Amino acid sequence: MHIGKAIRLERIFNRNTMRTIIVPMDHGVTVGPIAGLEKMRDTVTNLVAGGANAGLVHKGQVKLGHRMQGRDFGCIVHLSAGTCLSPFPNVKRLVTTVEEAIRIGADAVSVHVNLGDETEGQMLMDLGRVAASASEWGMPLLAMVYARGPKVPDEYAPDVVAHCARVGAELGADVVKVNYPGSAESFAHVVACAGVPVVIAGGAKMDSTRDFLDIVRISLDAGGSGLSVGRNVFQHSDPTRLVEVLNRIVHEDAPVDEAVKGYEDIL
Repeated sequence: MHIGKAIRLERIFNRNTMRTIIVPMDHGVTVGPIAGLEKMRDTVTNLVAGGANAGLVHKGQVKLGHRMQGRDFGCIVHLSAGTCLSPFPNVKRLVTTVEEAIRIGADAVSVHVNLGDETEGQMLMDLGRVAASASEWGMPLLAMVYARGPKVPDEYAPDVVAHCARVGAELGADVVKVNYPGSAESFAHVVACAGVPVVIAGGAKMDSTRDFLDIVRISLDAGGSGLSVGRNVFQHSDPTRLVEVLNRIVHEDAPVDEAVKGYEDIL
């Protein structure tokens, strides 16, 4: 592996556990300034205090989340975008480059692809081109790959999720982010088929914090490398303490019952 890529990956992944807690905060483009993201520097401060490994943001938010003090925090710059206001909300287009991400201090970059959309071909082309550029610069690439389109009846179906993970890996991603397909067995198959580290997405805000923690634990036991979860973390009533619990699960390998001891009030 390119030494620059190896060094940058260690700013995203805990080098001792080879796992990660990533918190995406790119929602402002997709759905607007939702709760939890009104003041980016405060949000980042809370996540860092809990021990999150990295945040994922669009380029304009890098300076707004830069704290200039405290513990370091991995920075993933998201290169693609689209909004829910569009008549084609599943379409993601590149809005910046690997080179610009490097200039503003990124430790990694990410690209979003929705398989099954009518513009799938363009998104796949974008992913391939970004992968080539990222490889040249020694920049780690996270591919968020989902199946969303007229031929996709269930984006959480195990074979569909495995296909998503394999597409990201085959087109050059160093890490792939996919939906959790619902069971340890099905996710283990996804991980085995990917051949690169796989992290789970969080999706919509869940009603139960305990259910969320259980999914994280199951995914790790099935071979997952951590999580890339936004709303279920930054919209929690106490994101700092939630991330502390996630650290116990992800990096200390604690069972959920043990991890939540002393934190029962946040469940």
